[in-house]
Amino acid sequence: MVGRIFEILNEYYGCQNWWPAENEFEIVVGSVLTQNTNWQNVEKSLNALKRSGVMSPEKILALSDVKLQQLIYSSGFYRIKTRRLKAVCNLLVDRFDGQVLNMKSTDLLRSRELLLGTNGIGPETADDILLYAVGQPVFVVDTYSCRIFSRVGIGPSGHTYDVWQEFFMDNLPNDVGLFKQFHALIVRLGKEHCKSIPKCKGCPIYQYCSYPKKDYAE
Repeated sequence: MVGRIFEILNEYYGCQNWWPAENEFEIVVGSVLTQNTNWQNVEKSLNALKRSGVMSPEKILALSDVKLQQLIYSSGFYRIKTRRLKAVCNLLVDRFDGQVLNMKSTDLLRSRELLLGTNGIGPETADDILLYAVGQPVFVVDTYSCRIFSRVGIGPSGHTYDVWQEFFMDNLPNDVGLFKQFHALIVRLGKEHCKSIPKCKGCPIYQYCSYPKKDYAE
């Protein structure tokens, strides 16, 4: 059933081309900055960093906290995100010679463990980095994933991130490209239809949803 939903969404929405970035490190930065904000605000911060010519771990670490806060101000929580971004940059420099793709030569579980041990990096951010920047086969779980599949009625009984991730990975081929596309499709559906108050009319998976829809048909 999970695979069938992917097929329907993929046919309905088409290729989503996620994650939009010029290089792997930009994806890492974006994954940190997108916490608790929308992508439009993140883009402003990314553009400010690129205009300043500091889009590398070493150059970000060389910035003062005040300067980095100014550059990423539009993404919100800029003091917290400055600490988190510098922590990730320290990890990349100390463990991977400043190169994101060097992480691919490290065992996936070990890379994930290192990311989760970094200040402010939770499972979703760690898996964003591993999937989109490093190209490792991990499924990213977010609020939309849990909401949509709970409403369809085929989600797991547990509520933790790991339980949901296991559910998706057990029901899908172990394919990086599929994981990227499916996550992007889920976000698209969540933004357009499966909101906290759903807009069921026109939803491409309406026929499969077990969620009460009579109050949300319009």
